[in-house]
Amino acid sequence: MKRELFKQLIAWKNKPNRKPLLLQGARQVGKTYLINQFGKNEYKQFVSLNFEREPQLKTLFQGSLSAEQIIENIELYIGTKIDTQNVLIFFDEIQVVPEAITSLKYFQEQKPEYNIIAAGSLLGVSVGKERSFPVGKVNFMTLYPMSFSEYLLAFEEELLLNKLNTLDKIEPLPKLLHDKLTSYLKKYLFLGGMPEVLQSYKENGDIRLAREIQNEILESYKRDFSKYADKSQAIKTSELWNSIPNQLAKENKKFKYSDVRKNARSSLYESTIEWLKNAGLIYTVNNIGTPKLPLSGYADRSKFKIYLLDTGLLVAMLNLSSEIVLGSDLFSEYNGAFIENYVASELTANGEKELYYWSSKSDAEVDYILQTDSSIVPLEVKSGSSKNIKSLRSYTEKYNPHIILRTSPRNLIRSEDFVNVPLYLISMINRITKGEVE
Repeated sequence: MKRELFKQLIAWKNKPNRKPLLLQGARQVGKTYLINQFGKNEYKQFVSLNFEREPQLKTLFQGSLSAEQIIENIELYIGTKIDTQNVLIFFDEIQVVPEAITSLKYFQEQKPEYNIIAAGSLLGVSVGKERSFPVGKVNFMTLYPMSFSEYLLAFEEELLLNKLNTLDKIEPLPKLLHDKLTSYLKKYLFLGGMPEVLQSYKENGDIRLAREIQNEILESYKRDFSKYADKSQAIKTSELWNSIPNQLAKENKKFKYSDVRKNARSSLYESTIEWLKNAGLIYTVNNIGTPKLPLSGYADRSKFKIYLLDTGLLVAMLNLSSEIVLGSDLFSEYNGAFIENYVASELTANGEKELYYWSSKSDAEVDYILQTDSSIVPLEVKSGSSKNIKSLRSYTEKYNPHIILRTSPRNLIRSEDFVNVPLYLISMINRITKGEVE
């Protein structure tokens, strides 16, 4: 399946000051498949070492961590010489061997001509525990579950996607296209963006089999809780993780520690939330009381919402019937939880480093506050066809943004400073806020 990150990998390969690359992302988002595809298509020689599958590879990094010595060790292990000019060396599940992470520093310093990519599902919670992390010596990328755009590519709708990516006017799409995209989106919300789930559904068209794979992925995450954390921390991680679907089902989706465990306080679960964030399993959306640049400087991190990395996994955790895909209820189920979660995932996949929402003392709330180069833009999320934008107008009266945005199941439309962006066009928001689409 095609991934947008492939283009960034090509750009990394061609950089004159390229460093070893650390590819992060949750388990099962497709890191290994992507790098295998990249290595085999773009290089004459591809050397892949999986430290989880082959634990004995750890011995290659014992003793000296000089780049030259490690290359010699790898050559002896694979039984062939490594071409310095056109080779990609892939260290998969590198978090298993901290010495291998440290070695990236010496590759950058001693052998920068080698193309090296390292990937790991739990790099964020593993690095730095035993040896120093190679600060400043590596490039970073993150792979997320497949976005809606990648979903369209996977189901051979490249022509339709190209049409969306080249829209240059804010005007309604033909109803036939709007309905087709809405239908695709409903199925995407249910299936989510985990590559193995989508590949299975594409090949078999069996939603029940897709659900089985989703449950297997969820089980693998639970095993990671105990594998990479002590017993006490693992219990807290499971408690918090299991509470997320119910927290999202509330009308007010602000995260409450007391909904995880009665009378619980932030001190009990702060490190747990950080663990899940570093593992790539959740997105947090912090509160903004006063929207000023930079948003990060005005965030109230004691008030936040938590969303899962994938709507399909949220559906699986709630054990929703596949029959819901055939109706119109999925958009509004659980107080629009799937839509808000979807928007969080899409914004993150499209480059938003941190997510924020705004609330006022008078109970007005805007679901997302976006920061462009020099301005701040409010984005309201609607799961139904309601035209009510009371909170957006309240925000506008206070802060006078140059544009206000709503995303909903409705078609693309503009009315003066207001734009409704269809849910399937979240990836277009950056272009709209920058004035690239009139």
